[in-house]
Amino acid sequence: MAMDSGERSETAQSVDWRRVRVWDLPTRLFHWLTVGLVALAWLSQRMNWMQLHVRAGETLLALVLFRLMWGCCGSETARFTRFLATPAAAWRHLRQLGRREPDVQVGHNAAGGWMVMLLLALLFAETLSGLYVNNDIADEGPLSEIVPAAIANMISAIHAYGWDVLAAAVVLHVCAIGLYALLKGHNLVGPMVTGIKPLPVTSRAPRRTSLWLAVLLMGFAALVTALLAFYL
Repeated sequence: MAMDSGERSETAQSVDWRRVRVWDLPTRLFHWLTVGLVALAWLSQRMNWMQLHVRAGETLLALVLFRLMWGCCGSETARFTRFLATPAAAWRHLRQLGRREPDVQVGHNAAGGWMVMLLLALLFAETLSGLYVNNDIADEGPLSEIVPAAIANMISAIHAYGWDVLAAAVVLHVCAIGLYALLKGHNLVGPMVTGIKPLPVTSRAPRRTSLWLAVLLMGFAALVTALLAFYL
C-alpha cells in the first residue's frame, strides 16, 4: 500500500542523515565550465566575435573529451556504468515525478543519466562539427581539402541546426531541475556546487578517483583537441 504524504514525512524524519560527498571536483568543474562556455559560445556568435566563439568551442570539445574518458575511469558517480539505466527504468522513474519523497539517490537518477548522455552527444557533435566548419572556411586543416562537398555541407548543416537542438536540450534540462525542486522537493543544484549531499547514514559514500588522473586525462583531451584543430 502506498504511503500518504504524512507517512512519508514521518519516515523521512525518522531516518538518520549524514553529509556525503557524492560529486568529485573534476565532475563539478566540468559541469560549471560547460555552462559558462555554452553561454559564451552563444553570446560570441550573436555578437559575431568569431575568434572568441572558436576558442570557446575548442575548450568545450576538450572538456567533452575529458568527460567521456572520466565517465569510463573516473570517480564512481561519474562513471557511465554507474548511472546509465535502461530506458524502462528511466520511464518508471519519470512516472514517479509527482511523488514527493526524500532524495536518497547517490549520483544521477535513472532519467538524469540519459539526459547527461544526450547533452554530451550534442556537445560533441556541435563542437567537432564547428571545428571542421571553422577550418573549412579559413582554408585550414589538411583533411578539410579532401572532404567531398556533400559531406562538408552535411557537417555545416549539423553545426547550424545542432545548436538549436542543443539549446532545446539545455532548456529541458533546466526545466527538469525546476520540476524536481517544485514537485519532489529535491535540490539538484546545491550538491553539484558543493559536492555534498545529505543522505541516510546507511548510504555508502561513492569511491573517488585521484585528481592526478583527472589532470592527466584533461591534458590528453587538450592534446587531442589541438591535433583535431590542426588536421580537420
